[in-house]
Amino acid sequence: MAFPVDLRRCQILGLAGTAFLALGGETAGALPVRELLAPSSAHAALGLVGVYFGVVLLIAAWLLLGRLVRSADPPTPRALLLVLAVWATPLLIAPPLFSRDVYSYLAQGAMVDAHIDVYAYGPAHLGGPLADEVAPLWRHTAAPYGPVFLGVASALSGLTRGELPAGLLGMRLIALLGVALMAAALPRLARHSGADPAAALWLGALNPLVLLHLVAGAHNDAIMLGLLGAGLVAALGRWPVVGAVLVTLAALVKAPAALGLAAVVLLQMRAGHHPAKAVFTTAAASAATTVAATAVAGTGYGWIGALDTPVSPQNWALTSLLGRATASLLEEVGSDLAPLAVPVWHVFGLVLTAVLVVLIWWRWRPRPVYALGLSLAAVAAFGPAIRPWYALWGLFLIAAAAPSTSVRHRVAALTGVLALAVLPSGGAADVGQLVLAVSGGALAVVVLWQAHLAAQAPALERTA
Repeated sequence: MAFPVDLRRCQILGLAGTAFLALGGETAGALPVRELLAPSSAHAALGLVGVYFGVVLLIAAWLLLGRLVRSADPPTPRALLLVLAVWATPLLIAPPLFSRDVYSYLAQGAMVDAHIDVYAYGPAHLGGPLADEVAPLWRHTAAPYGPVFLGVASALSGLTRGELPAGLLGMRLIALLGVALMAAALPRLARHSGADPAAALWLGALNPLVLLHLVAGAHNDAIMLGLLGAGLVAALGRWPVVGAVLVTLAALVKAPAALGLAAVVLLQMRAGHHPAKAVFTTAAASAATTVAATAVAGTGYGWIGALDTPVSPQNWALTSLLGRATASLLEEVGSDLAPLAVPVWHVFGLVLTAVLVVLIWWRWRPRPVYALGLSLAAVAAFGPAIRPWYALWGLFLIAAAAPSTSVRHRVAALTGVLALAVLPSGGAADVGQLVLAVSGGALAVVVLWQAHLAAQAPALERTA
């Protein structure tokens, strides 16, 4: 007998999940250094259990909501947007979760505000309390972000005067603006692609990765994707130049969004524009936007050289894993080529990505939104660095334009795995922390099973 599903149950279950996330994050999240607890402390352990209890509840609510979306009486897109707002509410006041990147954003914004070249120096050059919050690995690393994001971060720094609580809240509100743009764009992109707007919202905006990493983690990928989605919507209409401007702004937050310019060109060609005119107007609008945005931000063009920012030595990207495995084998046989293994695999990954992107655009050029989603997925999968939220680059557009339900099912399964992949502190896990995380998730499964049995009991009594 199926578990009874309705929109209110999904809403309450997801709200309980994000509430436990917020509560657990108070002791186990990516807290300011002065508030960090030892992972072995009782409060941190309880918080870690609570976070994973909440994550599993959220995933369950999302999957049940997906079943409702596929039912004969699905919720409207407006009702789904309300669910998203309800689920996100507890995370507004939660500490940063699953990453310390938001502290890097604040430090880099303060550097721009202080006229320090963020493309030449890391946050350590800034010094002071904000630099102390940045993960040690990145304190001496130049910013890999474009002038649009750094200009926003600089404005926030000036507005908050370097106060950490206000800065964290400001970054989260900026991320929420990006999520709102994503949610507004998804139904329009889905209709254009012949997909169900409600299904697109479910997979692309209510996705647990959006709540865990774009909202709770306050990652700037939210602004990149929001601007990218808005640009594609504009290009679908009668404003291809506006579309090129918005997509360029997205790329000046994080570079992968630049692939969206190819979609803008193809959408113009589908609307009847000559290919040469489409390419010229898109390139001209993009160039003018880049010059203007860089001048306003005052950061210069160092971001171009900063695109090769080094990655974490223990990064678990596929090419990094293969590179480290190859290096170990070469070391065992005494080869001097071991130090070259990781760079060679990274170059191979970049070449493979370029080939895949060309093949994707050739195969799916009649569906440019879907082609863009697949291309961004390839960039994330085979690049030199990967984080769970990078999966949202492609997932956002695949949700809107996937040609079949089976594709959405595979993407949803990947989401469930990635949602469990990172500790709430953003740090590396030891055995004890893994045990606590699994315990929290298992406890949630037990609670859900008991709720399932309790829901079945009245129906079984009626049929007895």
